[in-house]
Amino acid sequence: MSLVQSQPSLTGPRLLLRPLLASDAAALVEAASDGELWKLPFTVVPSAETVDAYIGNAFAGREAGTVMPFATVLRETGKVIGSTRFWKIDRVNRKLEIGSTWISASWQKTFVNTEAKLLMLRYAFEELQCVRVQLTTDEINAKSRAAILRLGAKQEGIVRNERIMPDGRKRNSVRFSIIDDEWPEVRRNLEARLATTAQGPTG
Repeated sequence: MSLVQSQPSLTGPRLLLRPLLASDAAALVEAASDGELWKLPFTVVPSAETVDAYIGNAFAGREAGTVMPFATVLRETGKVIGSTRFWKIDRVNRKLEIGSTWISASWQKTFVNTEAKLLMLRYAFEELQCVRVQLTTDEINAKSRAAILRLGAKQEGIVRNERIMPDGRKRNSVRFSIIDDEWPEVRRNLEARLATTAQGPTG
């Protein structure tokens, strides 16, 4: 199967990754307010002031066929707790990037990131027949770098001045990838991790 422009919903045991909607604006801001994530210096997370532009940019990419933006939703409650996306979708070379991922502070270090990545990687490799999935994070974001390595991705290098952040900082980005030959082992490891990962907030 070739890469397609239509965007699916990806359903796991506890998570639903569904296409981002214009009506998600308030829910995204509420999710991001858990930790005031828009203050983070190394990623772009929507605030009340920026959420409309955030969604608009995502939709522009979807219209161009290069982005699939998702809302990250708890199946049990329907609550939006973050967002993620496929982007840099290259149908000819069967590759894409997973990025723009953020999760409410209360749901970090739980099953959420692992389950979401398993759903996305499984769709990329098994449905879209990708030969490469890349992930990129800020050089200064040690937590994100460690999390990507735990997925089983391989670090490829540092791309200097890869983008300019909203505050004007020239960001060096660390690039990682998983290729199709590595996917079976990565999948087994992620499934094993999910079996032992914390369920979520207790308070």
